[in-house]
Parts: sequence; structure tokens; C-alpha cells
Amino acid sequence: MKVKLLIALFVVMSFFSTVKAENVEVAKSTIDDQIGVEVAVYNNNIGIIKDTRKIMLPSGEGELRFMGVASSIMPVTVHVESLNYPNDLSVVEQNYEYDLINADKLLDKYVGKKIKIIVRNEYQDRKEIVEAVLLSNNNGQIYKIDNEIFVGHPGIKVLPEIPENLIAKPTLTWLYDNTSTKEHHIEVSYLSNNISWKADYVVVLNKDDTSSNISGWVTLDNKSGATYNNARLKLIAGDVHRATQPSRRKAVRMDYSMESVQAAPQFQEKEFFEYHMYDLQRKTTIKDKQTKQVSLLEASEVKTQKEFIVEGSQGIFMRQYRGNNPKQPVNVYVKFVNSEGNNLGIPIPGGIMRLYKMDDEGSLLFIGEDRVEHTPKDEEVRLKIGKAFDIVAERVQTDYKQKSSRRHESEWEITLKNRKKEDVVVSILESLSGNWSVINSSHPYTKIDAFTIRFDVNVPKDEEVKVKYRLRVGL
Repeated sequence: MKVKLLIALFVVMSFFSTVKAENVEVAKSTIDDQIGVEVAVYNNNIGIIKDTRKIMLPSGEGELRFMGVASSIMPVTVHVESLNYPNDLSVVEQNYEYDLINADKLLDKYVGKKIKIIVRNEYQDRKEIVEAVLLSNNNGQIYKIDNEIFVGHPGIKVLPEIPENLIAKPTLTWLYDNTSTKEHHIEVSYLSNNISWKADYVVVLNKDDTSSNISGWVTLDNKSGATYNNARLKLIAGDVHRATQPSRRKAVRMDYSMESVQAAPQFQEKEFFEYHMYDLQRKTTIKDKQTKQVSLLEASEVKTQKEFIVEGSQGIFMRQYRGNNPKQPVNVYVKFVNSEGNNLGIPIPGGIMRLYKMDDEGSLLFIGEDRVEHTPKDEEVRLKIGKAFDIVAERVQTDYKQKSSRRHESEWEITLKNRKKEDVVVSILESLSGNWSVINSSHPYTKIDAFTIRFDVNVPKDEEVKVKYRLRVGL
């Protein structure tokens, strides 16, 4: 008898606790409650969002629906706290509702119920309202109208309301316990995918290629599924390691727009952990599916140097070289030092540098581009921008001997022809391997590192110079 009473008491208590859970007060928060938002964007397609809102919550247990978050949110990264009453609010359960409303889901909720269909008669310029019972929404709709079954029906379907368990936007939902009777300032932070930034640079060379003006632009691409109004923007430059996850691809329709803010550099650069942070010194609105450009840096009269380089291949010194075409490309490089004394001296985020130069008529023409890695201050930036048109290099192997299975000896002649209107210096970079030595050479060379030598050769205009040397390499 006692056992039966205990069971009955347990059932009654379970019933009342279920009723209590189902009848908790539901509070909703939208973007209208927002009092601040901060967006920090990284190089590798993620951003951290801090969304602060004023929210009045009923005391006790309740449910808060926090709407207007990014659809690309990473739910496991969500952190929520009350900034002004942190000890009075605790979150006991969190859910991310991403099963968003669409036409099929709406119709699914009205199967077995009466709806209206508006049918427009174009010939008589009038419309007719038909009442129908939706019998099925599986691979098409089936209706019952005036005791007849219709498989499909033209017209606009009209539903009386949106069911409560369907949501229009991605929503974070919390079950909370609140002991405060005052308004909370709640900060919600989370990581989101599909928001990224990159740096692009314009480098304009002067007439004799000895200096340049450099402007840098940040391009921010927001596909996260949310708009951030009047936000503080921070950009993090550096290689942030992330744990690999199984890839999940989501098709998104993109409508790109471009907003360009043409102004003086507006970012304040700071060191942050092992990275660098660029803090925009004003607020900006970052719309969903928008590409935004903001000025990053401006530098003028940066001392610049142009180089012509012939680059050899490491493997040719251990075999007979029978190239059908002795001509080799003469690559053109532009380099400068990222130092304060050179009118720069700030960490340069990785990106693409595009080079331009004025022609004799004053038109700015594109001359090449290269990608620059993250470059600290006082380091050299070196850009490969193309191949020289009027400088020719020809490589010929004049002798080869295999001294043993591991030792090779070869002699080379590289002819440099200068068809330009001015004298140039052409550098020959040879990559060597194993134990090597230069037996003799017609020109002096510099040992760059353990496996690289460099010849810097003066070549007068309309002349040619032959560089000869003999090498011994061995494993």
C-alpha cells in the first residue's frame, strides 16, 4: 500500500514539474535591444561577435529567446553573462534554433487544417478566395475543396498565423534562473564562420623606380548571416591554429555589394598575443552579404630597389645539361624595407601588392603583382612582378665530367644581353647541393647561404657580358 502511495505521489510531482517547465515565462530579445556590438575578424574565415543588449527578465526561472544572431554561428562557442548583475543570472540550458521557417514547413503545420487560397482571374481582372482543407504536403499539396479532392491548386496560400514552434531567424534560447528585478546588460559572445578579411596594396613606382607611394586597403567580406550595426571593428593578423573539423558545405545565395571608405588610414595597430590587431578608430555598419573596404595605411617616398635576377635550378649541376632552348627568364623584383626610416615601420598584414607606374602621358598602368606574407617592422618586402623584356640570359654547359658516382664537375657560360637604353645590374642566383666548390669564375660571387651563390654583373646598354665558372658538387 505504501509503495502504491509513493508511486502515485511521484507521478503527481512529475506532472506538476512538467507543467511548470512547460509554463515558464518566455522573454524575447531582438536587435532593437542592442546597445553595443563588437566584431573581431581573423584571416582564416572566422570572427568573434560580442553582442550586448538591455533585457528585462522576469524573476525566477524562465526562457530567453535571443534573436538576430549569425546563421553561421558556432553554437559550442557561445558565452553569455550579465555585465551589471553577474551573480543574479545563471543559464541552466542553452539551445540553438536553426530550423528556420520556409513554405514547406509552414504548410506541414497546417496539414488537416483549413486554409485559404487566393486565385486571380486575369481575364476578368478579379480574384476569388477558396477555402480548402490541406490533406497532405508530401511531394506536393493535396486539398479537399467542397467534398472534392484536388491534387495541387493554383493560387496564393494564405495561413492565419505562424505557429509558435517555427522561427523566422536563427535564435539562441536559454533556460535561466534570475534573482534580479532590474534590467540586465547581457553580453553574448560567439565565434562565427564565413566572415573574413584580407589586405590589398597599391604600390606606385616613381619614374626611375627608386621610390614608391604605398596605400593599403582592408577588404572585409561578411557572409555570416547577420548584420552588425554601428559596430566596433577589430582585425586580427596572424596564423591562428584551429582544430580540423569534418567539412560541411552550405549553399548560400550571395548578393554582393561594395562599400568603399576613401579616407586617411583609420586603424590603430597593436600587438596582441603572438599576432597583431588593427582597431578601427570609429564605428561602422557591416551588412550581411557585403564587401566593405577601409583604408589601412598610407606611405609616400618609400625607398625602393629594382632587381633583375636569373635563377638556376639545383639539379642541373649533377648531369649533362642539354636544354633545347638556352634562353632563361630574367625575373624582375622590387624590394623595400618596412622600417620607420623608410616611411613605413608598421607590421604589414599579408595580402596582394599590385604595382603601378605612370607612362610618359601621365596614365597609371599596371605592371605586376605578388603576394606578401605577414611582415614585421624592419623586415624586407620582396615582390616578384614579371619578366624583363629587353634583357636576355642564355645558359650553356660547356663541359661536364662525372668524377665518381657521387662527384660531378661542370663548366658553365651564361650570356647576359642588355637591349635597354641604360646600364643594368643582372644577378645570377645558383642553388647548389651537397658538398660544392667553385673551381674558378670569370666574375666575383657572394655566398648567400650554405647552398646559394650570387653573381652581380654590370651589363652596359646594348652590350652583352659572358659569365663563366666551373663547379664541383658531390654528395
